[in-house]
Amino acid sequence: MSNDVFWQRLDALLERCQIVIDRPRGSHHPRFTEIVYALDYGYLDGTSSNDGEGIDVWLGSDRERGLDAVICTVDLDKGDAEMKLMVGCTDEEKAYIERFYNEWPDMGAKIIKR
Repeated sequence: MSNDVFWQRLDALLERCQIVIDRPRGSHHPRFTEIVYALDYGYLDGTSSNDGEGIDVWLGSDRERGLDAVICTVDLDKGDAEMKLMVGCTDEEKAYIERFYNEWPDMGAKIIKR
C-alpha cells in the first residue's frame, strides 16, 4: 500500500465517522486526575482500535480540521500500542501531544507526518 493510500483511507474514516469529544480541553483524565487535557480528545464513533474502543482523536485549533499526522503510542503499563489521529493540530499542538505521552515513565510516542 502506498503512503498516499494510507492517508486516503484515514481521510475516508474521518468523512464517514463523527468525532466524539469525551475529554474536552481543560478536563481531567478519568483515572489519573492529575492529567489535564490542553486539547480536545475523543474518538471516531463507529470505529474500533486495539483497546476495543473507537480510534482516538486529538482535535486541535486549526479550523481546516485536516488530518496531517498520526501519533503512535506505546503504553508498557497497559501492554498496548495504538495509533491516534491528529486532526486540525498546529505544529505547537502536535509538540504538546508528543510531550504528553513521552513525559510518563511507561509510555512513549512518535509522530508520523503526512
